[in-house]
Formats: sequence, structure tokens, C-alpha cells
Amino acid sequence: MQRSIFKRYLSITMAIIFLSFTMLGTVTLVFFGRYWRQEKKELLTQNATSIAQAASRFLHEKSEGKYELQGEALMLFMESFSTSIDADIFITDLDGNVLLGSYACSRVEGIDKAPPPLVEKASQGLYEGRGRFDGLYRENYYIIAVPMAATEGGPQVGVVFATTSPASMNVIQLEAFKIFLVAAGLALLITFCVVGIFAYRLVRPLRLMSAAARSFGAGDFSVRVPVTSEDEMGQLAMSFNNMANSLTNSEGMRRSFIANVSHELKTPMTTIAGFIDGILDGTIPQDEQDKYLHIVSDEVKRLSRLVKSMLDLSRIDSGDMKIHPSHFDITHTVVNTLLTFEQSIDEKGIEIAGLEDAAPMQVYGDPDLLHQVVYNLVENAVKFTNQGGTIRVQIIDSVDRTVVAIENTGPGIAAEDLPMVFDRFYKGDKSRSRDKNGMGLGLYLVRTILQLHGGNIQVSSVQGQYCRFEFYVPKPQEAPRLKEAGQKPKENAPKLREPRVKKQKKPDIKPETERSKDDE
Repeated sequence: MQRSIFKRYLSITMAIIFLSFTMLGTVTLVFFGRYWRQEKKELLTQNATSIAQAASRFLHEKSEGKYELQGEALMLFMESFSTSIDADIFITDLDGNVLLGSYACSRVEGIDKAPPPLVEKASQGLYEGRGRFDGLYRENYYIIAVPMAATEGGPQVGVVFATTSPASMNVIQLEAFKIFLVAAGLALLITFCVVGIFAYRLVRPLRLMSAAARSFGAGDFSVRVPVTSEDEMGQLAMSFNNMANSLTNSEGMRRSFIANVSHELKTPMTTIAGFIDGILDGTIPQDEQDKYLHIVSDEVKRLSRLVKSMLDLSRIDSGDMKIHPSHFDITHTVVNTLLTFEQSIDEKGIEIAGLEDAAPMQVYGDPDLLHQVVYNLVENAVKFTNQGGTIRVQIIDSVDRTVVAIENTGPGIAAEDLPMVFDRFYKGDKSRSRDKNGMGLGLYLVRTILQLHGGNIQVSSVQGQYCRFEFYVPKPQEAPRLKEAGQKPKENAPKLREPRVKKQKKPDIKPETERSKDDE
């Protein structure tokens, strides 16, 4: 069974907290036990030493090296100590014989003899240990023994034992353990609730994203994830929504592309098939067949351009589009492209401005691809220029680049459409009222080709006035050369002039008389 992130996070967190409480409780009990033993050791040692010092005043020397303990008064003193600290206190001679004792802790009737090994160790200094005192006690007692001297600095004549049961310690530890368990249980319960709520809120956006992803898989791109925080999860939700918006736009462009391609394929194919059938079955008279064959030829070229654009798009997506640069005249390319649209220019009465100032300009790039760039821009300019409008061309030589600007009067481009005109499949005129032959690929291919050359393109427009496309191709880098003596630096290249629409006499863009038809 698959475990959710919520369950795993909650279980791991609770396991870590439980382990932490267990380690904390264990360490606390261990330190508590050590503290108790240290306290007991100091207490028993202090009382045993006090008894040993007091007992020296009740010793009577019977003979040389032989002492007798007169303990009636000492007994009261020992019983008060024994009761107050809950311990057994008794005095033995060096042979282990018990001389006097009070047994408030163990409640035994009396002890006759202490283990000689313990007496011998205690006579040499402080003794600390645990044991049953040769079976006298039913459990291991905590034992402290100190030597007893006849006089201060005199010979050792006996040992004072102070023993206590660990039962009191066990009771205290048990009570402390119960308190710890209750506190730990409450803490775990509160932690479980808090972590559960936190984990649920943490995982909820992921569940919503998962549900939204399933909706995307089913074709519904309308689902969005609510952004409820500004942390990493909120940023993830925002990124997911941005991705959803991109998918929505891509899906819209894909459907628009399919509709456009279907339209672009269907219309010329229907036209071609109709006119060919009319010629074959004699519906179209013999004297009009050339006219309709030219129409068929135009439609075939239109299909060819469509297929070429699709192939270029495929090469871009696969990364196979390569450039084959060489030096060529970009001005010649612009003039030849304008000649291609001579018929449309004459039909709309378009004026061509700027060519009178254009001089031959060498650029370094792929002639075919840059011709496609110029062709697409001129085609758009001719298509959208108003009747009797103007197309202005500027070719400018700059320090590190060659700039080409093509500006046309007409409806222009809406401000909200400007950032998207270079996106693939984007068409500002959804109704095809003017752009009947476009698929939204021309400007995308233009920008891609220029970027392959290291250049770029930009657009500016004012609705109802003009639209201006301006692109540049960088010049190849040359090794720096020393200036000759007396050589003056070149003047800076002229700046681009602001877009202007100026009525003027249309220059003749036809080929020069000495140019042959083959050159056209």
C-alpha cells in the first residue's frame, strides 16, 4: 500500500519526537540516580564521621591497646541520626564484632558481626559499596564505612557503618518516571495535533497540484492552485500556476495553429483542384486557361512557403538549423525583395521611402536565411500598409553592427500584442480579416534566424499611425590594428532617426535599364 507524504512526514516526525523524549527521560533518570547516590554518600559519610568523632569520647582504655565503648549516651545520639536519615548505623571493632547499632532503616533486630573484608577496607579509609552484608539484607544496600580512632590522630580501634536501602530512591524514581510519562504523553499528543495540522497544510498544495496535473492530463487547463503563503510552497504554487498559464497559452496556440494550418492547406488545395478540374473537363475556356494556371501557380507557391515554414520550425526545434555565413550586400537583398512585391505595391499605391539614401552595405551572414528575414518583414509591411501609405527603409552602418529598419504606415499593432508578436503561432488578427495567409510563424522564424547570427530584432508601433521593425546583424570581430601617423578616427555612425511618415514622390524601384531580366 502506497504511503502518502502526509503519513510519512507525520510518522517520521512523531518517531523522532518519541525517541527524543525516551532519550531525555533515560538521561534524566540516570542523572537523577547519580545525584541521589552522591547526596546519600555525602549524607551517610557526614553522619558516620560525626558518630566516629563522637564515639572517641565514649571509649575507655581497659589496658594498653584495649578499649571499651560506653555507649548508653552514644546510643541515643546514634538513634537520632539513624532515624533522621533513614539509615542503619552501627559500630564495630577491628575484628568485625558489632559494639553498638541502630537499625531504623532495615528494622532488623541486630547485627552481631560485620564482614571482616569490609572492616579491613574501611579501617584503611573511606569505603563505599553496595551489597547484602553477607545476607543480612534482602536487597543490595548502599554502604558507607569510615574508620574510628581512639583519639584524634591516634590508632584505629573500630569502624562506623552507615547503610541505607535504595527503596526510597526507587520510589522517588518511580514517581518521577510517572510524572515524566504523563508530561511526555501530553507533549506527544499536542505535538501530534500540531504536526498533523502543519503537515496537512504543507501537503495540501501538493495534493491540489496532483489533482490539477490529472486535470491537465485530461485536457482541462482551467484548474489553478491557490497561493496561500510566501514560502517555498507558495513559490512552488506560483510556478505551477505560471506553468499552467503557459500550457493554456500553448494549447490555445496549438489549436489556433491546427486551425490555421488546416485553413492554409484546405484553401489552396481546393482552389488548385477546382481550377485543374475546370481546365481538364473544359469548363474553363482555352483562352482563360493561362490566367487560372497563374492562380494555380501562386497557390502552389503558397503551399511551398507553408511547407518551408513548417520545415524551418522543425529544424529549429531539433537544433539542426545551421548558418553558412558569407559576405554579401544587404541593400541588394532589400531592393530585390521589394521588387518581388512590385505588383502588390503598385496595386495599393504604396510609396517607398529611404532607398534614395541607401548605399551598398556588406554584412557577414547566411544570405538565404537573412533574405528570409527581409522577405518576411517586407511581406508584413506590404500586407498591412494602408491604401496609398508609405514603407520607409533604412540601412545604417554602425560601429559593431549593421542595422536595417522597415517601417510602414497603417493600423499598427496594439500595445498588448507587442510583447507577443515574436511568439510562435501568435496572430494578433484572429479573424483573418487582413492577415489571411499568415500562420504566426514568420516573425518567430525571423527572431530565431537573427539570434543564430548573434543579432536581434525589436518592434515599435502606434496604433493607427505606423509599425516599425528594426533588426541588426553584428559585424565579425577583427584583430585591432595600430593607427597610422596622422590618421584621423572615423566619425561615429549616424543615429537612427525617429519614425516619420512623410508623403513624397514614390521612387522608381524597377530594375535599372541596363540590368537584364536574368539579373531580376
